[in-house]
Formats: sequence, C-alpha cells, structure tokens
Amino acid sequence: MDHKKNDIRIKETTRIESFSDAVFAIAITVLVLELIQILHIQSNDGLLKTCLTHWQYFLAFLIGFVTILICWINHHVAFEYIKKIDTNFMWVNGFLLFVVTLTPFPTAVLAEYLEKENGTALAIYGFNYVLIAIAADGICTYAYNHHLIEEEQRKSFYDYKLIYRYGIFYTLIAFFLCFVSIVVSIFLYIILFAIFSSPKKLTSRLSRIRLGRKKVK
Repeated sequence: MDHKKNDIRIKETTRIESFSDAVFAIAITVLVLELIQILHIQSNDGLLKTCLTHWQYFLAFLIGFVTILICWINHHVAFEYIKKIDTNFMWVNGFLLFVVTLTPFPTAVLAEYLEKENGTALAIYGFNYVLIAIAADGICTYAYNHHLIEEEQRKSFYDYKLIYRYGIFYTLIAFFLCFVSIVVSIFLYIILFAIFSSPKKLTSRLSRIRLGRKKVK
C-alpha cells in the first residue's frame, strides 16, 4: 500500500518537473533567438567586426543564460525535497515559470540599452531577480506550510527555504542600488550568481551559522 502511494507521489512530481524543464528550455531558446538578431543588422562591416561591435548582446545572452541555469538548478534542488503536490502548488510553480519566461525580455533590454541607459536597463533586469526571488520563496514556503515534503526532512528544508526569504531582501537592495551605483549593483549580482549556484552549500553554511548562534545563547 505504501509502495503504491510512493509511486503516485513520484508520478505527480515527475510530471510537474518535466513541464517545468520544458519551460526552462524554451526560455533559453528564446535567448538564443535574440542573439541571432545580430546577423540581421544592416551593416557594411564584416561578420567579425559586427559581432565585436555588438558585444553587449553576447554579454546579455551570457547573463541571461546563467540566470535561467541557476533558476533551474535551484528548482531541481527544491524538488528533491518536495514529494507531493496540489492544485494551488501548481499555480505557485506556474508563477515561477512565468517569471522565467519573462527573463529574455529584460535580457533584450539590457543588450539594447546597456550603453545608452545602463542604470535603467540594469534596474529592469534587476527587478526580474526580485520576481524570481519572490517566486522561489513562494514555492518553498507553500511546500513547507502545506506539508508537501516528508516530515523527517522539514528541518533541513526549513533552512533551505530561508535562503530565498533572504534572497528577496538581497535582490531588493541590489535593485535600488542600480539607481545609485552601477558598479556596486553589478558586484552584488555577481555575488548573487556565486552563492545561488550551489544552493545546498549555501543552506549548509546558513545552518551552521544558525546552530552557532544557538550555542552562543
């Protein structure tokens, strides 16, 4: 009987993961299509010079690709804990996918206006990170509060979901700094990429910090 229940849960999560993976793949494909637009630019320059002249498109593509890849990694890790789903969770997960599909737009804005209006372009792209952080926190918080994970994993998952709660405040700070200092804001986004590229390590460090504070008290 328990074996059958586990099979049903695996099927439930596998289906939503497969759909999510497809959306992530489509978002990356759209990024590539934006990059191909360089070939349609009317210019008498050679191919190499044209590509070098429009370097910002390649930079924006790289940033957009890394953004979606890190989102996918964190989404995958979250589903290592999540063992069952309900209809409301599908909507919460859908919001994350909605934000992911939006990523090519701020990426295109960043490529087009990086030199003209770098502060505004970076702010629009940064706001996308705020939405991603909110969506990721929504998935983890909903899964935790509605017991979509196994009871024995609740403690470790709680530490995991905390990184996204902190991520909301972090991305908000980086977003507002876009209007104050471009350099500082870019530096914060680089750190953001680094720490969220390995969410399990980040969670482990956070757990050790929280445990250390409890021992001090």
